[in-house]
Amino acid sequence: SGKSTLARCINRLINPTSGNIYIDDEDIAHVDEKRMREIRQSKVSMVFQRFGLFPHKTVAENVGYGLKVRGIDQAKRRQKALETLEVVGLSQWADYLPSSLSGGMRQRVGLARALATDAEILLMDEAFSALDPLIRRDMQDELLRLQTELHKTIVFISHDIQEALKMGDHIAVMKDGYIVQIGTPEELINQPADDYIRAFIQDVNRAQVLKTGSIARQTPALVLKENSARAGLEQMIDHHLQQMYVVDAHSKPVGIVKKQWLEAVLQKGSEDITEVMETDFPTVNALTHLEDIFHLYRDGLPVAVVDTDGTFKGMVEQSDLIASIGKPQKLVQDNS
Repeated sequence: SGKSTLARCINRLINPTSGNIYIDDEDIAHVDEKRMREIRQSKVSMVFQRFGLFPHKTVAENVGYGLKVRGIDQAKRRQKALETLEVVGLSQWADYLPSSLSGGMRQRVGLARALATDAEILLMDEAFSALDPLIRRDMQDELLRLQTELHKTIVFISHDIQEALKMGDHIAVMKDGYIVQIGTPEELINQPADDYIRAFIQDVNRAQVLKTGSIARQTPALVLKENSARAGLEQMIDHHLQQMYVVDAHSKPVGIVKKQWLEAVLQKGSEDITEVMETDFPTVNALTHLEDIFHLYRDGLPVAVVDTDGTFKGMVEQSDLIASIGKPQKLVQDNS
């Protein structure tokens, strides 16, 4: 479909026939070979599918090879290689040859070599596809962990949609050399651009991709005050709600009330919402995947969704969860 070709245009291993490629506002599609070598050495690193290691060099020498090309002296190369191997968990293998390592370990060496140059852009062309499923999953998790610390720009090429949805912040789906759709994993799942994308995601486990925040109902919340039962009931009637979360002055959820509970407390002549407010309720971060919240519905209460600061963002009822993981309907093909 053109994925690898496009990736190799980014570092000019393949020269684009037309167009522009900008890195830090510099159009690298039209720089000379000398400048392009400088860019490859300092700004762009590549991790290959089959590791691309020198079999006669030690692990540390392989990791430091990009620095050697840049003219860095041996002592500094060694120090940087050891530091990078520590990051990927292979420091004790520094003086071994690649033949002593497993496939997963060799792929870590390839990743370490790319990281050692401190390049801001990593091109990873089917980097994990040669690994067995268990090692592949471990490498995916390891890369995601490293990215939280390193904050690189990673162009990750994959033919596996499940891998792409797991790894990517934004995904470009290609067909016959053209980009069909670019979007977040949630956008591809919830808003497929056409039948090709729809067929592509047909068998995806949506619960592993969609995050709670993407399906949360942005319902109003009741601010906790001493005499707020009547105001809460009126708010529920206005918004056609049967239940509502209660938040404090900082918009953090402190409880949940149901319509019938407020009606009962008002019939008693009280307006104290705390008499009927349930304070034991399920809460999840908006970034939590749907597959991780099924167990929270044991008491029948909707899940409160909060951001990283604990601020209330909405709620997810069990019916919302079930509806969101159903497969999208296929478009009817017009064969006339």
